Amino acid sequence: MYIEKPIWPKKKECATMISINLNAELFWLQLDSACINMPKTLSLGQYGMTRGVDRLMSVLEERDLKATFFVPGWVAEQYPEKVCAIKDAGHEIAGLGYHHEHMALLSEDEQEDAMAKCVAAIEKVCGIRPKGFRSPEGELTLDTLRIARKYGMAYSSNLGDDDRPYAKDLGNGETILEIPIHWVNYDLPYFAFNYKPAFPAGQGRIANYTGVLSNWKDEFDGCREYGLCYVLQLDPATIAAPGRIGLLEEMLDYMRSYDDVWFATGEDILNYMR
Repeated sequence: MYIEKPIWPKKKECATMISINLNAELFWLQLDSACINMPKTLSLGQYGMTRGVDRLMSVLEERDLKATFFVPGWVAEQYPEKVCAIKDAGHEIAGLGYHHEHMALLSEDEQEDAMAKCVAAIEKVCGIRPKGFRSPEGELTLDTLRIARKYGMAYSSNLGDDDRPYAKDLGNGETILEIPIHWVNYDLPYFAFNYKPAFPAGQGRIANYTGVLSNWKDEFDGCREYGLCYVLQLDPATIAAPGRIGLLEEMLDYMRSYDDVWFATGEDILNYMR
Protein backbone atom coordinates (compact mmCIF):
# COMPACT_ATOMS: atom_id res chain seq x y z
CA MET A 1 0.00 0.00 0.00
CA TYR A 2 1.34 3.42 -0.95
CA ILE A 3 0.97 6.31 1.49
CA GLU A 4 1.08 9.77 -0.09
CA LYS A 5 2.77 11.36 2.92
CA PRO A 6 4.19 9.01 5.55
CA ILE A 7 3.68 9.78 9.22
CA TRP A 8 7.17 10.03 10.71
CA PRO A 9 8.14 9.63 14.40
CA LYS A 10 7.57 12.54 16.79
CA LYS A 11 5.70 14.48 14.10
CA LYS A 12 8.85 14.98 12.02
CA GLU A 13 8.29 16.32 8.51
CA CYS A 14 10.64 13.98 6.64
CA ALA A 15 13.18 11.20 7.06
CA THR A 16 16.85 11.24 6.11
CA MET A 17 19.03 8.15 5.75
CA ILE A 18 22.79 8.61 5.36
CA SER A 19 24.18 5.55 3.60
CA ILE A 20 27.78 4.67 2.82
CA ASN A 21 28.81 2.09 0.21
CA LEU A 22 32.08 0.61 1.44
CA ASN A 23 33.35 -0.51 -1.97
CA ALA A 24 37.11 -0.23 -1.29
CA GLU A 25 39.03 -1.72 -4.26
CA LEU A 26 36.05 -3.73 -5.49
CA PHE A 27 34.49 -0.91 -7.51
CA TRP A 28 37.53 -0.84 -9.79
CA LEU A 29 38.06 -4.60 -9.86
CA GLN A 30 34.53 -5.11 -11.18
CA LEU A 31 35.28 -2.73 -14.04
CA ASP A 32 38.29 -4.80 -15.06
CA SER A 33 39.70 -7.81 -13.22
CA ALA A 34 43.14 -6.83 -14.61
CA CYS A 35 43.11 -4.01 -12.04
CA ILE A 36 44.48 -6.54 -9.55
CA ASN A 37 47.84 -5.73 -11.16
CA MET A 38 47.23 -1.97 -11.36
CA PRO A 39 48.27 -0.50 -8.00
CA LYS A 40 47.45 3.07 -9.08
CA THR A 41 43.87 2.21 -9.92
CA LEU A 42 43.44 0.04 -6.82
CA SER A 43 44.72 2.90 -4.70
CA LEU A 44 41.67 4.96 -5.69
CA GLY A 45 39.48 2.54 -3.74
CA GLN A 46 42.00 1.85 -1.00
CA TYR A 47 42.06 5.55 -0.17
CA GLY A 48 38.52 5.21 1.11
CA MET A 49 39.67 2.66 3.66
CA THR A 50 43.04 4.12 4.66
CA ARG A 51 41.89 7.75 5.00
CA GLY A 52 38.28 8.22 3.99
CA VAL A 53 36.45 6.09 6.55
CA ASP A 54 38.06 7.74 9.57
CA ARG A 55 37.46 11.24 8.21
CA LEU A 56 33.85 10.39 7.39
CA MET A 57 33.17 8.86 10.80
CA SER A 58 34.69 11.91 12.50
CA VAL A 59 32.28 14.20 10.65
CA LEU A 60 29.33 12.02 11.67
CA GLU A 61 30.50 11.76 15.28
CA GLU A 62 30.84 15.55 15.59
CA ARG A 63 27.15 15.82 14.65
CA ASP A 64 25.96 12.79 16.64
CA LEU A 65 24.64 11.13 13.49
CA LYS A 66 24.46 7.42 12.71
CA ALA A 67 24.74 6.05 9.19
CA THR A 68 24.13 2.75 7.43
CA PHE A 69 27.31 1.25 5.97
CA PHE A 70 26.65 -1.24 3.16
CA VAL A 71 29.61 -3.62 3.29
CA PRO A 72 30.67 -6.37 0.85
CA GLY A 73 31.67 -9.58 2.61
CA TRP A 74 35.13 -9.42 1.00
CA VAL A 75 35.71 -5.93 2.41
CA ALA A 76 34.74 -7.14 5.88
CA GLU A 77 37.34 -9.91 5.54
CA GLN A 78 40.08 -7.65 4.18
CA TYR A 79 39.48 -4.74 6.58
CA PRO A 80 38.04 -6.33 9.74
CA GLU A 81 39.37 -3.69 12.13
CA LYS A 82 37.84 -0.85 10.09
CA VAL A 83 34.48 -2.57 9.81
CA CYS A 84 34.42 -3.42 13.52
CA ALA A 85 35.29 0.20 14.35
CA ILE A 86 32.32 1.35 12.27
CA LYS A 87 30.02 -1.05 14.08
CA ASP A 88 31.44 -0.16 17.51
CA ALA A 89 30.78 3.53 16.80
CA GLY A 90 27.08 2.69 16.61
CA HIS A 91 26.61 2.68 12.84
CA GLU A 92 24.57 0.02 11.08
CA ILE A 93 26.34 -2.67 9.05
CA ALA A 94 24.27 -3.87 6.06
CA GLY A 95 25.07 -6.18 3.15
CA LEU A 96 26.53 -5.22 -0.26
CA GLY A 97 27.06 -8.63 -1.81
CA TYR A 98 30.34 -10.47 -1.41
CA HIS A 99 32.72 -9.38 -4.19
CA HIS A 100 30.83 -6.53 -5.90
CA GLU A 101 28.89 -8.93 -8.12
CA HIS A 102 26.57 -7.82 -10.92
CA MET A 103 23.64 -9.78 -9.50
CA ALA A 104 21.46 -9.49 -12.60
CA LEU A 105 24.07 -11.42 -14.63
CA LEU A 106 24.33 -14.31 -12.16
CA SER A 107 22.26 -17.47 -11.93
CA GLU A 108 20.03 -17.94 -8.90
CA ASP A 109 22.56 -20.38 -7.40
CA GLU A 110 25.44 -17.94 -7.96
CA GLN A 111 23.46 -15.13 -6.34
CA GLU A 112 22.69 -17.31 -3.34
CA ASP A 113 26.34 -18.23 -2.98
CA ALA A 114 27.35 -14.56 -2.99
CA MET A 115 24.62 -13.67 -0.47
CA ALA A 116 25.54 -16.51 1.85
CA LYS A 117 29.22 -15.53 1.80
CA CYS A 118 28.33 -11.89 2.43
CA VAL A 119 26.23 -12.68 5.50
CA ALA A 120 28.76 -15.20 6.84
CA ALA A 121 31.67 -12.77 6.50
CA ILE A 122 29.85 -9.91 8.24
CA GLU A 123 28.65 -12.22 11.00
CA LYS A 124 32.16 -13.58 11.55
CA VAL A 125 33.80 -10.14 11.66
CA CYS A 126 31.09 -8.12 13.43
CA GLY A 127 29.02 -10.69 15.27
CA ILE A 128 25.78 -9.47 13.68
CA ARG A 129 23.62 -10.52 10.75
CA PRO A 130 22.81 -7.65 8.39
CA LYS A 131 19.18 -6.53 8.20
CA GLY A 132 19.55 -4.52 4.99
CA PHE A 133 20.77 -5.21 1.45
CA ARG A 134 22.01 -3.08 -1.42
CA SER A 135 23.02 -4.63 -4.74
CA PRO A 136 26.73 -3.90 -5.31
CA GLU A 137 26.60 -3.25 -9.05
CA GLY A 138 23.23 -1.54 -8.99
CA GLU A 139 21.15 -3.99 -11.03
CA LEU A 140 19.38 -7.01 -9.58
CA THR A 141 16.45 -9.35 -10.13
CA LEU A 142 13.46 -10.34 -8.03
CA ASP A 143 15.42 -13.51 -7.23
CA THR A 144 18.10 -11.29 -5.68
CA LEU A 145 15.58 -9.78 -3.27
CA ARG A 146 14.03 -13.16 -2.51
CA ILE A 147 17.46 -14.56 -1.66
CA ALA A 148 18.28 -11.52 0.48
CA ARG A 149 15.03 -12.11 2.36
CA LYS A 150 15.92 -15.78 2.77
CA TYR A 151 19.20 -14.82 4.44
CA GLY A 152 17.51 -12.57 6.97
CA MET A 153 17.74 -9.19 5.23
CA ALA A 154 14.38 -7.56 5.80
CA TYR A 155 14.89 -4.36 3.83
CA SER A 156 16.36 -3.40 0.46
CA SER A 157 17.68 -0.01 -0.65
CA ASN A 158 18.00 -0.45 -4.40
CA LEU A 159 15.03 0.73 -6.44
CA GLY A 160 14.12 4.16 -7.74
CA ASP A 161 10.35 3.91 -8.14
CA ASP A 162 9.30 6.04 -5.18
CA ASP A 163 10.45 8.53 -2.54
CA ARG A 164 8.87 6.64 0.36
CA PRO A 165 9.62 3.30 1.99
CA TYR A 166 7.13 0.67 0.88
CA ALA A 167 6.53 -3.08 0.96
CA LYS A 168 7.94 -4.60 -2.24
CA ASP A 169 5.97 -7.65 -3.40
CA LEU A 170 8.40 -10.50 -4.07
CA GLY A 171 5.77 -12.56 -5.87
CA ASN A 172 6.04 -15.56 -3.57
CA GLY A 173 3.76 -14.45 -0.76
CA GLU A 174 6.57 -12.43 0.84
CA THR A 175 7.48 -8.78 0.88
CA ILE A 176 10.63 -6.85 1.65
CA LEU A 177 10.74 -3.23 2.77
CA GLU A 178 12.16 -1.06 -0.01
CA ILE A 179 13.88 2.24 0.89
CA PRO A 180 14.26 3.86 -2.56
CA ILE A 181 17.39 5.63 -3.80
CA HIS A 182 18.15 8.06 -6.64
CA TRP A 183 21.36 8.65 -8.62
CA VAL A 184 21.25 12.41 -8.07
CA ASN A 185 21.93 11.87 -4.36
CA TYR A 186 25.00 9.65 -4.88
CA ASP A 187 28.50 11.13 -4.85
CA LEU A 188 30.23 8.47 -6.97
CA PRO A 189 28.65 9.37 -10.36
CA TYR A 190 29.76 12.97 -9.85
CA PHE A 191 33.32 12.45 -8.65
CA ALA A 192 34.76 9.03 -9.54
CA PHE A 193 37.27 9.24 -12.39
CA ASN A 194 40.02 7.10 -13.90
CA TYR A 195 41.80 6.94 -17.24
CA LYS A 196 42.21 3.15 -17.50
CA PRO A 197 39.93 1.38 -17.05
CA ALA A 198 38.01 4.45 -18.18
CA PHE A 199 35.43 5.69 -15.74
CA PRO A 200 33.20 7.27 -16.82
CA ALA A 201 33.42 5.56 -20.18
CA GLY A 202 33.19 8.84 -22.08
CA GLN A 203 35.45 10.68 -19.62
CA GLY A 204 34.76 14.40 -19.19
CA ARG A 205 33.91 14.63 -15.52
CA ILE A 206 34.66 15.53 -12.29
CA ALA A 207 31.61 17.60 -11.36
CA ASN A 208 31.63 21.10 -9.92
CA TYR A 209 31.53 20.81 -6.13
CA THR A 210 29.17 23.74 -5.55
CA GLY A 211 26.79 22.40 -8.21
CA VAL A 212 26.63 18.99 -6.54
CA LEU A 213 25.90 20.55 -3.15
CA SER A 214 23.15 22.64 -4.75
CA ASN A 215 21.62 19.49 -6.28
CA TRP A 216 21.63 17.71 -2.94
CA LYS A 217 20.07 20.65 -1.11
CA ASP A 218 17.35 21.04 -3.74
CA GLU A 219 16.51 17.34 -3.55
CA PHE A 220 16.41 17.46 0.25
CA ASP A 221 14.20 20.56 0.20
CA GLY A 222 11.77 18.74 -2.08
CA CYS A 223 11.67 15.69 0.18
CA ARG A 224 11.10 17.86 3.22
CA GLU A 225 8.34 19.86 1.54
CA TYR A 226 6.48 16.71 0.51
CA GLY A 227 7.26 14.74 3.69
CA LEU A 228 9.33 12.02 2.00
CA CYS A 229 12.48 9.99 2.68
CA TYR A 230 15.79 11.49 1.54
CA VAL A 231 18.55 8.89 1.06
CA LEU A 232 22.11 10.18 0.60
CA GLN A 233 24.61 7.69 -0.86
CA LEU A 234 28.32 8.18 -0.23
CA ASP A 235 31.60 6.41 -0.90
CA PRO A 236 34.51 7.29 1.45
CA ALA A 237 36.92 7.22 -1.49
CA THR A 238 35.10 10.10 -3.18
CA ILE A 239 33.36 12.22 -0.53
CA ALA A 240 36.09 12.06 2.12
CA ALA A 241 38.89 13.73 0.16
CA PRO A 242 40.06 16.92 1.93
CA GLY A 243 38.42 19.24 -0.59
CA ARG A 244 35.11 17.34 -0.69
CA ILE A 245 34.47 16.48 2.95
CA GLY A 246 33.41 20.09 3.39
CA LEU A 247 30.52 19.44 1.00
CA LEU A 248 29.24 16.73 3.29
CA GLU A 249 29.75 18.87 6.39
CA GLU A 250 27.76 21.71 4.84
CA MET A 251 25.04 19.33 3.67
CA LEU A 252 24.67 17.69 7.07
CA ASP A 253 24.62 21.06 8.83
CA TYR A 254 22.00 22.30 6.37
CA MET A 255 19.73 19.34 7.11
CA ARG A 256 20.33 19.63 10.84
CA SER A 257 19.35 23.29 10.78
CA TYR A 258 15.74 22.05 10.61
CA ASP A 259 14.36 20.51 13.78
CA ASP A 260 11.69 18.55 11.94
CA VAL A 261 13.99 16.02 10.19
CA TRP A 262 14.20 12.43 11.40
CA PHE A 263 17.75 11.10 10.89
CA ALA A 264 17.50 7.33 10.73
CA THR A 265 19.48 4.26 9.73
CA GLY A 266 17.93 1.69 7.44
CA GLU A 267 17.24 -0.53 10.43
CA ASP A 268 15.55 2.38 12.25
CA ILE A 269 13.24 2.87 9.27
CA LEU A 270 12.59 -0.90 9.10
CA ASN A 271 11.64 -1.07 12.77
CA TYR A 272 9.41 1.99 12.52
CA MET A 273 7.62 0.86 9.37
CA ARG A 274 6.91 -2.48 10.97
